[in-house]
Amino acid sequence: MVFVANSAKDRILRIREKENYGDDYFIRVEVLSGGCSGLTYNMTFDNQSREGDQVFEDKGEKVVTDLKSFLYLCNTTLEFSGGLNGKGFYFNNPNAARTCACGESFSL
Repeated sequence: MVFVANSAKDRILRIREKENYGDDYFIRVEVLSGGCSGLTYNMTFDNQSREGDQVFEDKGEKVVTDLKSFLYLCNTTLEFSGGLNGKGFYFNNPNAARTCACGESFSL
């Protein structure tokens, strides 16, 4: 399961409204090679399903990921931190053994 924190849900709702994303759009999360620690997160709004997608729903938000990425993201929570020192969207990933200082990449 990939979870959505209340802070992330609130921000997602604001983005949906601002960008006019309809109910057919969902959050797509992927883990890609790269970054300081070897793996990096990618998050987009999408409305096209792909073969092998893993689909989750938390707090009314649909989160979709491919099977390979899900192996890295199992039990991860999408969060949002705003303000002067805020990170924006970030992933609280219990599977990550190490993260870089910017929080955008990790390793197992």
